[in-house]
Amino acid sequence: MRCLLAALWCLAGAGPAAAATLALSVSTPDGAPYADVVAVLDPLDGAAAPDAPAAAVIDQVHKTFVPHVSVVRTGAAVRFPNSDRIRHQVYSLSAARVFTLKLYAGTAAPPVVFDRPGLVVLGCNIHDSMVGFVAVVDSPYFARTDAAGLARIEAPPGRYRLRLWHPELAEPVAPRTLALGAEPVPLQLKLARGTDPAIVSPWSD
Repeated sequence: MRCLLAALWCLAGAGPAAAATLALSVSTPDGAPYADVVAVLDPLDGAAAPDAPAAAVIDQVHKTFVPHVSVVRTGAAVRFPNSDRIRHQVYSLSAARVFTLKLYAGTAAPPVVFDRPGLVVLGCNIHDSMVGFVAVVDSPYFARTDAAGLARIEAPPGRYRLRLWHPELAEPVAPRTLALGAEPVPLQLKLARGTDPAIVSPWSD
């Protein structure tokens, strides 16, 4: 009986399996950090955890969407506060989410639920120079590189398909298969920017 109780005690204290980690570093061919690169790990060994998608915020500051590139899980509610002293009218005509927020200032606009995966391009009907991007993904394992070109994704150990995207990529990045285990997996990549920022790189499905 004491052996059985000891075994049960060990199982109770073991907790969930430690998460695996992908440590991503992205730069341009000349070594400059590549910020705002979206990285997504799609599970290949089973379904992703059914956690509720986290809400997100995309602000409007100095006639700019902040952040310029966002990544959210399918079903996430996104708020669009306006921190400028002028009014904006946010909209999207993208197939993944068509919507329009009437001309507003402050925090009056209702949240928008992004209920389909894909790329959503944001604009403002008043200021044509305002452009932003929302990558909507089914997987809960994703990140966006910071100003130093770095990102970390934690996920259960297993095999994953890694997708990478940025609106200004010179050419699409082919997905690759990664195996994540007990040790962190470092991945350093060099990606070239396109010469015309008006041309949006195709979204990676």
